[in-house]
Order: sequence, then structure tokens, then C-alpha cells
Amino acid sequence: MTRSRNARHMLAALRTADRRVLFGGITLTAMVVLAIIVPLFAPASTGSIGDVIATRLVPPLGRDALGHWHLLGTDAFGRDLFVRLWVGARISLAVAVAGSALSGVIGIALGAVAGWRAGWFDRVISAAGDALLAIPRLVLLLVIAALWGPGLWVVIVVLGLTGWMAVMRLVRAEVQQVRQQSYVEGADALGVPSWRVLARHVLPNAVGSATVAITLGVGNAIVLESGLSFLGLGVQPPTASWGNMIAGGREWLLTAPWIALTPGLLLIATVVACTMLGEGLSESRTTSVRDDDTRTINLSDRGRLRAAP
Repeated sequence: MTRSRNARHMLAALRTADRRVLFGGITLTAMVVLAIIVPLFAPASTGSIGDVIATRLVPPLGRDALGHWHLLGTDAFGRDLFVRLWVGARISLAVAVAGSALSGVIGIALGAVAGWRAGWFDRVISAAGDALLAIPRLVLLLVIAALWGPGLWVVIVVLGLTGWMAVMRLVRAEVQQVRQQSYVEGADALGVPSWRVLARHVLPNAVGSATVAITLGVGNAIVLESGLSFLGLGVQPPTASWGNMIAGGREWLLTAPWIALTPGLLLIATVVACTMLGEGLSESRTTSVRDDDTRTINLSDRGRLRAAP
């Protein structure tokens, strides 16, 4: 009985869930699973010149001279594109998620302190965030990456340092709103340490908005990482990344277009999935907050009616 009841609850939740959340979540989950599993079954290669000549530039659904079948074909070096695509997905997704997580941590920390303390710190952080938002993020990425040099960790740090502004503004606004609630003022009046009130009562209410912003930022980070790798300032070959895979397929666009098209299409699908997931979460959160406000108003109206003579 318990299992059937839980199954019914899960089905009901799936029916009421935003379709964008379902599509985005299922798509991203499938991509992560494939990125983990597919490289484990990569075909062995000796790397000899003979193997490269026998397996290079095989079209999708074709067989090479050695009799091996390739779902998405091979590139100019005879590497299987299906396997390389998901090896690159590991790098691109990991870099984007790590960079977005770093920017989220920075944004939450700065937004929480700025919203709670206010004063000069709030003014300085807000001005710095507005100044950075006025500069195109890709320009900042190019300048910093050019100064620090290309590399995997450089891309992660650069994404984190240039993407915290939106999260900071959301968290700051949430903290300022929650700080005016009666239970927060009561805890402050009782002498509860500010850090404890902030950690236990204020931040949990602000994390929801930050999570939505971070989810939307993952798609943007994937595009930026691919752009840096495409320009040679991000992940360096022979390490696979969607950006350098697209760059490597430029000279073969007329004779072997699948080399650049397959990572490009997967990049687009990933960004669309992240965007739909983030927008669905944002809409669900807005609806939940609206329902809570309506429920609170109804309860207060009932209280006034009961108290009326």
C-alpha cells in the first residue's frame, strides 16, 4: 500500500510539474549519464599513422578501412566523434558547473553581507556589480584569460569571477526583504548573533532565487567556455571540449561538416535545456510564493472576521 501510494504521489507530482523543468532536467540528466558512461567504452587505438589514415574522415553511420562502425563518423585524426563528443561533454559541463558554482558562492556571500549590513559595504559592492554588468562578459573573459594564459582551471576561475553579479543582486534583495520580517527583528532584539540569524533564518529564504540564477548561468557558462576554447584561450587540445572540437572542424566544413556540426548541435541542445530548466524553476518559485501570500492573506481575513463582533 505504501509503495503504491508513493507511486501515485510521484505520478501526480510529474503531472503538475512544469514541463520545462521536466524536459530540462531529463535532458541534462541524460547528458551527464552519457558523458560518464560512453568514454568508458572508447575503442582502443594504437595511434599509428596507418590507423589514422584508415579511420580518418569517416562519415556518420559509416565504416572505416579496418571494419569499425562509427555512429557520428570520425575526425581528421581518425578519432570516433561519438566518443569524443561525450568526452568533451565531461569537460564542458564540468567547467560550466564549477564556474557557475563558484560565481554562486561569491554572489551569495557578497549579497548576504551587503543586504544585511547595508551602509558603505552595500554601496561599494552594488557599484562594483553595476560596473561589471555594464561591460560585456565575453570581453572580461577574453582580457583575463589573455593575461593569465589558457588552461582548464583558468577558465573556471574566470567564469566564477565574472558571473557573480546577478546572484548577488537577487540575494541582496531577498535578504533586505527578509530582514524586515518580525521574527528576524525579534531574534535581533533578543541578542541572537547576527551570523546565526543570517545563516539559519535569512539565507535559506534567499537560496531559492540564487539556485534559479545559477541554473540559468550554467547555460551561459557553457557558451562562454566554448567560445574561449574556440579562440584558443580555454581548454587546449588534445583535451576534448566542444569549443575546440568546433574550432578543429572549421577547415573541414565543406568536405566533412559533421566534425563541427555535432558538437555545435549538442551545445545548442544543452543551452536550451539549461534555459528551460531555469525558467521553469523560476516560474514554479514565483507561483509558490504567490500561493503562500494568498494563503497568508486568507488566514488574516479569517482572523479579522472571527474577531469582529
